[in-house]
Amino acid sequence: MAGARIEIRIGGTGGQGLILSAKMLADALAAEGKRVAQSQTYEPTSRGGFCSADLVIASGDVDYPLPTAIDYLVLLDKLAIKPSWPQLKPGALVIADARLCPELPEGNFRRHHLPLSRTALELGSERVTNIVALGALVQLSGICSRKSIEQAVRTETPRGFLDLNMDALKAGFAVTAKPVPAAAS
Repeated sequence: MAGARIEIRIGGTGGQGLILSAKMLADALAAEGKRVAQSQTYEPTSRGGFCSADLVIASGDVDYPLPTAIDYLVLLDKLAIKPSWPQLKPGALVIADARLCPELPEGNFRRHHLPLSRTALELGSERVTNIVALGALVQLSGICSRKSIEQAVRTETPRGFLDLNMDALKAGFAVTAKPVPAAAS
């Protein structure tokens, strides 16, 4: 569809690698011939404040580079819910970390509460939650091929972290099929 526009937000807090994962996804999309505009928002604190990385994707020119109606929202911290929710398009896909975003507002969206940070911890480092989330997003949305995102992760990852990031990406593909256990009371 010529000129079709798709908007993605990865939201959380500073220090979660949101901008890096958005860059990886932008690289994968560009490798598939899509046009991508990337932007980010962050509070003046480097860690712990609200942060988001946004992508606007089009098959033709990107007419406006900022999101206005989000199709895909990835939430890695509850701080990102309030500033992101008003921009959700009806029927949007919402992927939320089950541990860090246990409750979401009601709305017309497709909800996927996934154990993103728990999966990263099981791999040995919560720092790869962003890569687990990236794998889940690609798996659930079909926004790009696995091959394209794997290549982008390989290209953007420092050599010492390559195996961990590739494991995190594969875990993200797989986590979409696992049921999330109920939270302990």
